[in-house]
Amino acid sequence: MAQVLHSIDGHVATIVLANEAKYNAMTLGMWVELGTLLGRLREDEAVRVVVLRGQGEMAFVSGADISEFEKQRSGAEAIAAYDRAVDQAQSALATFPRPVIAAISGICFGGGLGLALSCDLRYCSPGSRFRMPAARLGLGYAWRSMKSLVGALGAMNTAEAFFTATIYNAEPAQKLGIVQSVHEDVFAHVAQTAQLIAGNAPLTIRAAKLAMIEMRHADQPDASIVDAAVADCFASQDYVEGRRAFAEKRPPEFKGR
Repeated sequence: MAQVLHSIDGHVATIVLANEAKYNAMTLGMWVELGTLLGRLREDEAVRVVVLRGQGEMAFVSGADISEFEKQRSGAEAIAAYDRAVDQAQSALATFPRPVIAAISGICFGGGLGLALSCDLRYCSPGSRFRMPAARLGLGYAWRSMKSLVGALGAMNTAEAFFTATIYNAEPAQKLGIVQSVHEDVFAHVAQTAQLIAGNAPLTIRAAKLAMIEMRHADQPDASIVDAAVADCFASQDYVEGRRAFAEKRPPEFKGR
């Protein structure tokens, strides 16, 4: 059954895109469900990090479920509705107020690549493969999806990936900036990274994430939002705790306030 699963362990929420029989291809329902779930997690202040992965190890996401296209992506209204669902899910990832990490194993094609590039940090296994196959399918990519690709990879790298529909293995994908690094056990590495982030000062990370959102995604960046978040850091008990812990040579215990 195609669905979006999630679990919360301490301050880390893990989202699993589950359609393993189809290499975790995204159905329309999954796109909608992912956007809705991220909206709920956004309001949960206990969640400091989100990990996004596919079910199993064969695929992160193989793309959109093409078997639905005749019904769900045919005709102007249906195409517009489908594109809205994709855009809302990817935007929910890109603008999530805390760090989002993609743990990529196996296939990461099309819409899966779009999802991965909407995350802040991306790590993959050695056997991962990446592709933007739109030009082999004859479908068009919406403005915001293309903007996201160019923002993450740059214009020339996006042009090569999009125009040629080339399949990139892990090493060239790292060189292109699709992923930060490659790991034999990508899930263990991401779990460790998530815990490291979760142990740091939430307000500091929130301010930094806000700054990155404003710089990368807003047409008219609002520095005052970031300045207010930075002021909250200095006015917080966590700022006091950080200085005390440093002086006492012990790990800090941050509360996010």
